[in-house]
Amino acid sequence: MKHKVQILDKEGIRRALTRIAHEIIERNKGTEDLALIGIRRRGVPLAERLAAKIREIEGSVVPVGTLDITLYRDDLNTRDQQPLVHRTEVPFSVTEKKIVLVDDVIYTGRTIRAALDAIMDLGRPRVIQLAVLIDRGHRELPIRPDYVGKNVPTSRREIVEVCLQETDGEERVLILEKD
Repeated sequence: MKHKVQILDKEGIRRALTRIAHEIIERNKGTEDLALIGIRRRGVPLAERLAAKIREIEGSVVPVGTLDITLYRDDLNTRDQQPLVHRTEVPFSVTEKKIVLVDDVIYTGRTIRAALDAIMDLGRPRVIQLAVLIDRGHRELPIRPDYVGKNVPTSRREIVEVCLQETDGEERVLILEKD
């Protein structure tokens, strides 16, 4: 792999999340019955950052959960190794809540489909919305995000790599090209 281009730096990520936080508040007419659920790994710190931004803007605390979709994936039987399963931690009822599902990148839509199944196993939300930092296109399922930090047209030969301080020790989004 060789680096192709940096598409977001630390400030770009911060600005995108601030805008998404404002859009979430606006669309949901405030924060009543609102909760965020981050898809493990990088969706979790993004959800936590969004919750902090919403608290900063509105002065209200929005609960944040962590979702592990490993066992909901549709490619489990095609993987060479056994998946490492982490815990789903949603310390609130999802029933009748406005859930904003958060992930770093949306590509085919299969991760989001698995996350929707996992959330529905927890209860019946009033609505589920989707927030992503990067939408790179190439959907295989009829799933689209409600909130997007940046749309990045990519080829299937490219990889979008999101690096966050909490998980990677640095802050940037890159497009890498497969050799």
